[in-house]
Amino acid sequence: MSDIIKLSTLIIEGLSKKGGGLVTAESCTGGLIISALTDISGASSVIDRSFITYSNQAKHELLGVKTDSLNAHGAVSAIVAEEMAVGALNACPSATHSIAVTGIAGPGGATDTKPVGLVYIGIGTRGSVAAVSEHHFSGDRHSVRTQTVEAALQRLMEQLNN
Repeated sequence: MSDIIKLSTLIIEGLSKKGGGLVTAESCTGGLIISALTDISGASSVIDRSFITYSNQAKHELLGVKTDSLNAHGAVSAIVAEEMAVGALNACPSATHSIAVTGIAGPGGATDTKPVGLVYIGIGTRGSVAAVSEHHFSGDRHSVRTQTVEAALQRLMEQLNN
């Protein structure tokens, strides 16, 4: 069993036991996180919705990411990941937790200060500030996206265990 399947199973079971709910806000993964989670039987008891906000406009309109944040820091930034995680929770009253990811999967889109593989993961919990982590993954587009999914699920699992 892959780590992604194991983590997804543990998350669905953990949220079910706690009576929690989950919402995701994905950019660079384009729905891979919610896909991994909904592959698990019982996911419908804890997952209400998911947002795929690939464009800046979608991040702003659907999640309330501030245009000032996008303009000043870019979509691939810690502040945007935080605002995505908080915005997803605000848009889904039944959720107790959120996962948000934004990054550069490549091969294009990189700059000197934001290389391919740079990803920010935000984990939100109802009533607290979202925790954001910065990651630098390597490999091709598929590899960066897969590593992002696994890291995001791992970060949520760590939050659930606290």
